[in-house]
Amino acid sequence: MDAHDVLAVSEVAHRSGFAASALRYYESQGLIDATRSSGGQRRYQRGVLRRLAFIRAASNVGLSLDEIREELDRLPSGRTPTKADWQRITRHWRSRLDEQIAALQQMRDGLDSCIGCGCLSLQRCAISNPRDGAATSPGAPGAAYLAPALRRISVTQ
Repeated sequence: MDAHDVLAVSEVAHRSGFAASALRYYESQGLIDATRSSGGQRRYQRGVLRRLAFIRAASNVGLSLDEIREELDRLPSGRTPTKADWQRITRHWRSRLDEQIAALQQMRDGLDSCIGCGCLSLQRCAISNPRDGAATSPGAPGAAYLAPALRRISVTQ
């Protein structure tokens, strides 16, 4: 292995835009791999930058760490996504993005009635509706009237 193919944590953090703590976390989650120098310092193969770019793109689309791991696990051990991999993986992202765009447009169009509590509707809001119909609505906790595409748990939570 050429010394130019191995990067220190600080260089990977700088080049990827991820904090060193995020790199350690992603390593603990099995999303990236590191080796250790004779002094015990983490060293990464240069290809980790592509995996990290993939993680960033996937999280920006709204994929959870579990979903990102599933996609990376489909690759041979340690391999970075190729152009063909990227095209295969991102095919299903298009419909997810379309769903999120539609939900964001709906939210944008309803902002003039929003008071910032997350429900996006003064007619259904607990403040203007003392019986709090949202409390008994089915679905996940949180802003009950927010479109499901905007209620997914993000990677940073």
